[in-house]
Amino acid sequence: MTMGCPENSSWKGCVQDAVRRVFSGGPVYLFFLGLFAVLLVAGIAAGIHSVYIVGSRHAYGSTREIPLAMLIATYTFFVITSTGLCLVSSIGHIFGVERFMPIAKRAVLLSVITIMSGFLVIGLELENPLRLGIYLFLSPNFTSNIWWMGVLYSFEVVLLILEFIFILLDNHKASVAAGLLGILFGIAAISNLGGVFAMLNGREFWYGPYLPIFFIASALLMGCAAVIFFTVLAYRIQREPLESPMADALAAVGKLAGLMLAVIMFFTIWRMVALAVGGTHELLVRDALVSGPFAFNFWVMEAGLGMILPFALVLWSAGKRIGPLFLASALVIFSSFFMRLDMVVAGQIVPMYWELGVREYARLHEYSPTGHEILVVLAGVGLTGAAFLLGEKVFQGFREVEGAGSGSGGTPEDVAQEPRSASKGKVDV
Repeated sequence: MTMGCPENSSWKGCVQDAVRRVFSGGPVYLFFLGLFAVLLVAGIAAGIHSVYIVGSRHAYGSTREIPLAMLIATYTFFVITSTGLCLVSSIGHIFGVERFMPIAKRAVLLSVITIMSGFLVIGLELENPLRLGIYLFLSPNFTSNIWWMGVLYSFEVVLLILEFIFILLDNHKASVAAGLLGILFGIAAISNLGGVFAMLNGREFWYGPYLPIFFIASALLMGCAAVIFFTVLAYRIQREPLESPMADALAAVGKLAGLMLAVIMFFTIWRMVALAVGGTHELLVRDALVSGPFAFNFWVMEAGLGMILPFALVLWSAGKRIGPLFLASALVIFSSFFMRLDMVVAGQIVPMYWELGVREYARLHEYSPTGHEILVVLAGVGLTGAAFLLGEKVFQGFREVEGAGSGSGGTPEDVAQEPRSASKGKVDV
């Protein structure tokens, strides 16, 4: 048995050791673990209150004119990140690129965590999530993109969990098989998610082949950013410097992130050019993004903090400086949320009857999130943060623990605390 559990230890002993490691994490660690747990509980309570007590139509800011809002954007944020993590982990774990191998295990676990966070948010957004789970397979609709999205993501999350279990059991062939199937279902799911928007020909801003392709490229960027961000945090949690192989892996991921930033900027520029020569709805959305109510989000949060500055930081890092890569990844993750929110909401702000001159629809729709929506978003953040922190302690930073608990009297804590400074090739984070 590996990943924080000695060879000759029982499951009960493993659990006891894991709990002991969690509570020995130090005051800062326990503070953030408690904070994320509070966010999770508060968000779930707000979602239950919205769906089952007052009704989502009263608690959430979505309306008949803008039915898809912040919670849908948050769902896309998490599932796109999950698919991206799956893709980045597969480069080393499945396709055998050696420099990417050190990041694989943590990336697979993060992929499971983020997709579960997405499911949590969308579950609290739906008025009857239990009915969806029941009828998803009992009453299939093969012509519905949303039905396919639910099925594909269901298979993906099962395969990701199996892949991680096989990794823990050191069953390489089974983990590769599950991971490869997970990639196929993940790409199919995320492109289908783009198709949910792209096949609505009544919404010109979404309609067309752009979003399914953009979602895949954006997922790869988010996967790179999440790997760098959470790996650096993990080593800070363990109070250890980066080993040389891990530093090399992050440098390689950083170079891939730089490439994907250039691709995303290319996509964005041509998207705005295409909007400039589009129909009335597309021109109105472009104006809203460039000089209207979404201008700050677009120019500052998306273009500035989400593309230009991270790209400059990646270039400055030259594949060697971890600090700039960490800052760039944090900016990409932070700004990506606003990118998803703008994409979802901006596609609905133009009234369907705008060109008919109907007086009631003579101006753009407006949307403001409610407190309930914000709390549900924070529930997803809380689940991701708490699960990540717990995972790092339970699996001891994904270090192999061998020989602990043997006749020498060693324990997992002894192994975790053994001096590692004698190793060569350390990089401070």
